[in-house]
Amino acid sequence: MSESARFLLATLCGLVLAAIIHLVVILRTPDFAENDAFSNLRHSLTEDHAVVISAPGADSDWLPQGDPSVVVAACAFDLSEGPSRISARVGGAAFESLSFHGQGGAVFFALTDRAAVKGELDVLVLTRRQLDEALAAESDEAPSQDVRIVSPRRTGFVVVRVAAPFPSQRAQAEETARSVSCVIEGDETS
Repeated sequence: MSESARFLLATLCGLVLAAIIHLVVILRTPDFAENDAFSNLRHSLTEDHAVVISAPGADSDWLPQGDPSVVVAACAFDLSEGPSRISARVGGAAFESLSFHGQGGAVFFALTDRAAVKGELDVLVLTRRQLDEALAAESDEAPSQDVRIVSPRRTGFVVVRVAAPFPSQRAQAEETARSVSCVIEGDETS
């Protein structure tokens, strides 16, 4: 092999290796981020209700350019203490949605106010093991009516979006977003 061929082969190998390292670093960066959404919501683990993170006219928005006609609230969950029950009251003509995210930020489930039964969205977030235990404890005569979601991770967060298409509806949208309850199932203190 000639000297120029060796040089081209070494250069090509170096470029391929650099491209692989570059891709790995870019794809793994969110896993090492300390200021991610879950970290910012960790304080909501001790609260019973969702925390408004972006509202029309709010000073401390998380979203750099939030939609002025949507109120966004969120709460974190930690399934190591037990399943988490997320309850939302659906009222009025405003659109409402809940999206469930793992700690890394990936959405694993979403639903809208169209899924409400008698004006309530009631969801139980569990791990696979907790779901198996709940199914084993359930009787055949009275099956559970809960909407059960299996989370791919033990920790995560729920994002609530409530539409406020008119300025006169902003206060009601904020109240609806704040009323979302995020509690540990069976927790007597909540």
